[in-house]
Amino acid sequence: MILTLIDFKQIFLNELNGSLVLEIGLRTLIMFTLVLVFLRSTGKKGVRQLSIFEVAIIISLGSAAGDPMLNGESAILPSLLVFVVILAIYRIITLIAAKSQKVEDILEGKPLYIIEDGVFTMQEEGDVNFAKDEFFAEMRAKNIEHLGQVRTALLESNGQVSFLYFTTEEERKGLPVYPKPYSKRSKNVTEDADYACTHCGQVAYLTKSSTCDRCGKKEWVKAIDVPRNA
Repeated sequence: MILTLIDFKQIFLNELNGSLVLEIGLRTLIMFTLVLVFLRSTGKKGVRQLSIFEVAIIISLGSAAGDPMLNGESAILPSLLVFVVILAIYRIITLIAAKSQKVEDILEGKPLYIIEDGVFTMQEEGDVNFAKDEFFAEMRAKNIEHLGQVRTALLESNGQVSFLYFTTEEERKGLPVYPKPYSKRSKNVTEDADYACTHCGQVAYLTKSSTCDRCGKKEWVKAIDVPRNA
């Protein structure tokens, strides 16, 4: 009953006709070409290299390009003017940032130390965007099984993670990052062994349930000392 009241032709076609299809295709081709030209003008070679500032620029660019693609009443020239202004703003701000470290830090963000000496730093605790599950996935992609294999991990301003590793002789027991061993975490210590704090990665030999003397949390998982296979 409800379906009979819905005008599907109006929803999917409206006033679409052959000439309008050709116009939309031509507008889309022109605006897509302009977007590509703009992105090449920024000097970036891939999405992984984009900072938050540059993502904001691209979103603004997409807003300017969207209307002329679909709206026959929107002229292309005003959007082209918006492109030129956005590119000019990008160039000016990039030039300023190159001369001012403070401005660059505001626009690009600062690298965040996540691991130092095989344990989580306390710095990432204040970052609401830090997600351990995603970070563990990054570690597993680098053939890392536990924190004791990592000397330093740095979250770059572009979202990439840089790792420095302990040598085989320097490796120590650490917090496991694979799901099965990590899922055995508990607040209760069932046997005497080396345990890793699931919050900060600190390893301690425990004979009974206890709070971590580094971060004050009380959740542990057995530490492992598997050597890393590069």
